[in-house]
Amino acid sequence: QVQLAESGGGLAQAGGSLRLSCAASGRSFSSYAMGWFRQAPGKEREFVGTIGRSAGVTFYADSVKGRFTISRDNAKNMGYLQMNSLKPEDTAVYYCAAGGTMTRRQREYDYWGQGTQVTVSS
Repeated sequence: QVQLAESGGGLAQAGGSLRLSCAASGRSFSSYAMGWFRQAPGKEREFVGTIGRSAGVTFYADSVKGRFTISRDNAKNMGYLQMNSLKPEDTAVYYCAAGGTMTRRQREYDYWGQGTQVTVSS
């Protein structure tokens, strides 16, 4: 069992930056790939990006590629989502998730955080 908790959300202006954190507890975080997802009002939850167990490999949704960076520190049981050049359309609740493989498919992730709100003003 892994418990995940996101933090770092808030209000940012367009063009600004925010860094989200995902704190993991329970079973070894380093055993899991980590994904980030988001859900905007009135829309389905969508894939943002994912990182492998050892942090060597990442891939991103096209909508955030080049602006967002996922990282992790297994020694601290932490994951991060650095968001730069924010746009109003990035406004959403952001979730971190842990699973056995790097994938954009939500059903492949076993554990989820409660989400943190990110609001980007124009």
